[in-house]
Amino acid sequence: MTRRSGTRPPGQRTGPAGAGALLIGTILACAGVGLGVGLVVGAPALLALAGGFVGVGVGFWIVYDRFRDL
Repeated sequence: MTRRSGTRPPGQRTGPAGAGALLIGTILACAGVGLGVGLVVGAPALLALAGGFVGVGVGFWIVYDRFRDL
C-alpha cells in the first residue's frame, strides 16, 4: 500500500508532541516487556533497563518511519 504525498489518515498526529508521545510510549512498552520477561527469568531490573534501551532504538525507528515525509 502506498501513500500519496499530502494525504494522511484522519486523526494522525503529525506534530512534535505526537512524535514524542510515540517515542516515550515505545520506550515504556519495551521496558514493560523486559520487566515481564525479567520477572520470569529472575532479573527484572536488568531486563527492564535493557528493554528500555531497545525501546529507544525501536522508538526512533518508528518515529522516523511515521514522520519521514513531513
